[in-house]
Amino acid sequence: MSSHSMPRFARMLQQAYLARGYEVDVWSPKAIAYKLLKNRAASKWLGYIDQYILFPIWVKKAISHESADTMYVFCDQALGPWVPLVADRPHAIHCHDFLALQSALGEFPQNPVSFTGRVYQRFIRHGFRAGKYFISVSHNSKKELSRFLLTPPVISEVVHNGLNFDFEPMSESAALNELTNVPAVVSEQRMLVHVGGNTWYKNRMGVVHIYAEYCKKCDQPLPLWMVGDVPSPLLQDLANSVAPNGKIYFLSGLSNKQVQAAYSLAKAMIFPSLAEGFGWPIAEAMACGCPVLTTDQAPMTEVGGSAVTYISVMPHEVGVEQWADHSADILIELLNATEQRKLMHVASGLAQVALFNSDKAISAYEDIYHHVMAQFRPSID
Repeated sequence: MSSHSMPRFARMLQQAYLARGYEVDVWSPKAIAYKLLKNRAASKWLGYIDQYILFPIWVKKAISHESADTMYVFCDQALGPWVPLVADRPHAIHCHDFLALQSALGEFPQNPVSFTGRVYQRFIRHGFRAGKYFISVSHNSKKELSRFLLTPPVISEVVHNGLNFDFEPMSESAALNELTNVPAVVSEQRMLVHVGGNTWYKNRMGVVHIYAEYCKKCDQPLPLWMVGDVPSPLLQDLANSVAPNGKIYFLSGLSNKQVQAAYSLAKAMIFPSLAEGFGWPIAEAMACGCPVLTTDQAPMTEVGGSAVTYISVMPHEVGVEQWADHSADILIELLNATEQRKLMHVASGLAQVALFNSDKAISAYEDIYHHVMAQFRPSID
């Protein structure tokens, strides 16, 4: 898998349910055919043999040795091709986001998909449609799921993600101490921050557009920390065009503790995503007492509630400068809020983030799994 989030989620479930006394095995394709050739292009296709020919054969054999009360949990709907293997057994499919599928259907012009990519997403959709029991990370994901199913599922529930690290406010001295080894930027002490990778929907270009307009409107603008992936050449070029009074630092490889320190020091977190499955940084920033500026569409509105400040979604191609100009005005208004207003923002954010608790999420999943098992109880008995 190219994404690390699904294996991380699988490990989290495994550790949580082992701790609660369950027997847990994680099944995933093994690299067998993939290792036969060192040619990368050919290995890719051999990897598909591992995933969609050899692995299903192995699963069918493994299932034959499992007891009837085994629960099969898919950590993401992208594992759809394997759902039909257990569609008539107790199962649950966790749904995070449908951005790849929506892109394949042409719903996001910012992310065109090749012909083979569209075929692959159709293959995934055909697979998860065989499922009957679903858990979505947001009401927005649940709504999107309903669009892609041919028949209403037996169970379709929403369980919000729980934070996978204990984010909380840090004192200025503790935050600065945590960031001692971050080169050249600690002396700034206060800044704006963005946390996110280079994937199209994170809209890092939009962050820089907003910051550029903000710098035009301020004599002494705060620096901007872009925490995440190494910038693409296009993003770096845009950052280099920002007015000389602005400073942008690209910071990669920070630990969770260092990210927590950055949130705690920041005057605001800028998060103008085009789309999300959930929007982790919104919840993380709120947990650290950091004001958030994000887009006014679900699921950002679902995660942020009334605790964050909203801007419109960046338009595609035409009108970006006007959007950035207006967003910069809203950012400045957020930064210039009275101390009382800022304290209200922080308190509201801390109350909102209480919704995103890992233990509560694990318990909610467990309840749904038991509900699914109850559907099969007569045959299991």
